[in-house]
Amino acid sequence: MKQLLSLAVILTIASCAPVAPEQAVQCDVSLLVLGVAQDAGKPQIGNPTDPAWDDPTLQRLATSLALIDRRGEKTRRWLFEATPDVKHQLHKLNLAAPTDKPAHVDGVFLTHAHIGHYAGLMMFGREAAGAENIQVFAMPRMADYLAENGPWSQLLTLHNAFLAIMQDGEAEVLAEGVSVTPFLVPHRQEFSEVAGFRIEGPEKSALFIPDIDSWEYWDAAGVKIEDRIAEADFAFLDATFYSGDELPGRDMSKIPHPTVVHSMQRFSALDAAEKSKVHFIHMNHTNPLLNPNAPQRNTVTKAGFHIADEGDEICL
Repeated sequence: MKQLLSLAVILTIASCAPVAPEQAVQCDVSLLVLGVAQDAGKPQIGNPTDPAWDDPTLQRLATSLALIDRRGEKTRRWLFEATPDVKHQLHKLNLAAPTDKPAHVDGVFLTHAHIGHYAGLMMFGREAAGAENIQVFAMPRMADYLAENGPWSQLLTLHNAFLAIMQDGEAEVLAEGVSVTPFLVPHRQEFSEVAGFRIEGPEKSALFIPDIDSWEYWDAAGVKIEDRIAEADFAFLDATFYSGDELPGRDMSKIPHPTVVHSMQRFSALDAAEKSKVHFIHMNHTNPLLNPNAPQRNTVTKAGFHIADEGDEICL
């Protein structure tokens, strides 16, 4: 693994029931859900009628996971994604897994260069946390983008962070029994390639695929999502839109994602154990699954799938 400048994130996961995952109590290695919304969170800018402005219980942070390793003298923490909500998410992480360096994480794993997945890196700079040598795991194009463009390059020159350049299919070993393996997925690549992650814990493993254009595009490349699910214990999958009619007046072909309705139809032939692995995440502010009282949530859980919620913690 080439090293250029620093951030790192790991994911951990455990077992879950067909309807809702059980909250783990101080697992040695666990995965904590820090955010479930699409890049811009909920409520989203320019949507003044969203009831979430006035009701904090309806607000959701951009999608992020944390891997916590409580083994040893010091707890280690990694983030998946550095979102625009990172300061709130790091505070939640500090409550769940306290450390003597509350502004520090042992690493950050980035999937790609869309705003909800890397823009929070700025909070580790000198204007905010003034972090020291946080390891940032990024694919080659993503690493080049950070190194060659400000303000991200300043994080590197001031040693707030350094880059660990990942390669497709090559595992990054983080601790005993804990590793993260990136793999390329088809999604809009304006500034970088797009990755998903397989996260291995001592006992369980998880997939993290917050953004993908289409399961069928992956089929064409010789990769079946069902095979990936079969190889893992948990699968956090793109649920940006519940259905294709959420953005009237917008050309949905320019923002392709597998809808939850389509994913449930595709996965309908899976047995109950395989369906139970799926945790839908990365929901747009228009997605009714973000509403705790929406009937669509019942539709999803009755079909045997899960909906990721902030604060879920599962053992790996």
